Amino acid sequence: MTSVHTPTRTPKPSPTRPTALEPPARPIAWAMLSRALAVPLILGLVCFLPAVIAAQPGSGVRDTAYWLQLVLTCYAGARLATMILSTRRRLLQGVFWMFVYIAMGVAPFAQVVIGQTPTPMVGPRSDLVTAIAMILVGCAAFDLGALLASRRPLRRRTPTARGTGGPAVAHPVRLRLLVLLAFAASGYYVLKLGGPAVFFSSRQEISETVAASGVASGESNVGSAFLKGFGTVPALLALLFCTRRLVTSRRARRTPSTVLAWVALAALNLVVNNPISNARYWFLTVLVSLLFTAFPRSAAMYRSVLAAGVVGALVLFPYADKFRYDEEGQRTVQSASAFEPLATKDYDQTVMFANTISWVDTRGHTYGRQLAGSALFFVPRSVWSGKPEDTGVRVGQWMGMRMTNLSAPLWTELWVDLGPAGMAGGLALIGYAAARTDRRYALAVTRAGPGSGSVLAIAAPLIAGYTFILLRGPLLQAVGKLAIAVLCLALITTFREQRAARRR
Repeated sequence: MTSVHTPTRTPKPSPTRPTALEPPARPIAWAMLSRALAVPLILGLVCFLPAVIAAQPGSGVRDTAYWLQLVLTCYAGARLATMILSTRRRLLQGVFWMFVYIAMGVAPFAQVVIGQTPTPMVGPRSDLVTAIAMILVGCAAFDLGALLASRRPLRRRTPTARGTGGPAVAHPVRLRLLVLLAFAASGYYVLKLGGPAVFFSSRQEISETVAASGVASGESNVGSAFLKGFGTVPALLALLFCTRRLVTSRRARRTPSTVLAWVALAALNLVVNNPISNARYWFLTVLVSLLFTAFPRSAAMYRSVLAAGVVGALVLFPYADKFRYDEEGQRTVQSASAFEPLATKDYDQTVMFANTISWVDTRGHTYGRQLAGSALFFVPRSVWSGKPEDTGVRVGQWMGMRMTNLSAPLWTELWVDLGPAGMAGGLALIGYAAARTDRRYALAVTRAGPGSGSVLAIAAPLIAGYTFILLRGPLLQAVGKLAIAVLCLALITTFREQRAARRR
């Protein structure tokens, strides 16, 4: 018999598609654009801006502190440029390096050159050298933790036969309850302070109104913290979830009730979370989290936020406290140098670290006491008579300052309790957690992710914005709103697959 040979067709190679755990391929256009931007961006952040600051007139001494600060500025600038040019959106790491570059790099370098600081340094010059060196060590530890996280593969959560064990999503019914809670809590907050008009006056009037409302006592601010926290945080979270639903779901954009709910929540946040009645760092949290939620896959928005953040922090942020006081209490800023506001306003993180080192040298480490006070922020002082005060407040009182609303950056909080080894280890763990969260977030905002109800797609932008507050410190002031946000997210989170959440 004669065998009939049937020719086989060679299948055409199908274009490779990224898996759910891999980032999408970088477009050719952006690859060419990134190469064009890489050189000027790196030169601007690492070379040009530090050189301009170094050329400023001033009484600063070119000693070890000067050169260490220059190295720190260039190092943070190089890492920030890497974040901006990265093919992946690294929200938490990008915000971390933006804060370090501005608040612990450029601004302190200007202070060293000009010879002025926002807060006086009471200890010897050697403590400033130690502080800058420890900031560098902490940054290296953060990078080491992020590197270790990148070596571990991600494990994607898949639902079981019963529908449990999947990624964290918002339960539809509980999410509606969160929206109702937002309106109820913010409404009570507005009524307690006497109406919406006070929210468009000044932060000083807000504080005076809260004090007059009776929710805070002279010994404890727990009542006022809960009033402000529940009046602002649930409203922001509800707006973020509603925004993500509109962004990811065509059906939601065609549903009048969803659109009207978003409009109502936006109006509510305009009252309770506006930049007039809130601290600048909290408004940055609102703005950054909303932008990252509204444009979850936009590489241009991610890079614009980081790049514009540097410009805004150097140019606008020192003057953004216009609404902190009323007209009689406003402070006029007169500067002979473009960089003098960086040396005389706001950015006291490095010098406060140096003052904290001096304080610890005289009092010793607290071995977890300060961190315990921050973790148990909700316990009133009437119950815990020995509850620690803010680290910035304690150091300010030791310095003899009348105004003790001073910063205590994360390096300081870890140094006070755990010393240099604990500080490095703590920042390494933070770097590891930030890198893992960034990778999980990149998965959550892809099409293979859990859809419009993804909790991580909301939590990561919120934490990224709140990173400014956590890094600036003190932690005792920062953990209140963060704990309320965690509580709200925990109440609405489910790991059971919701069919309604996947509808488009």
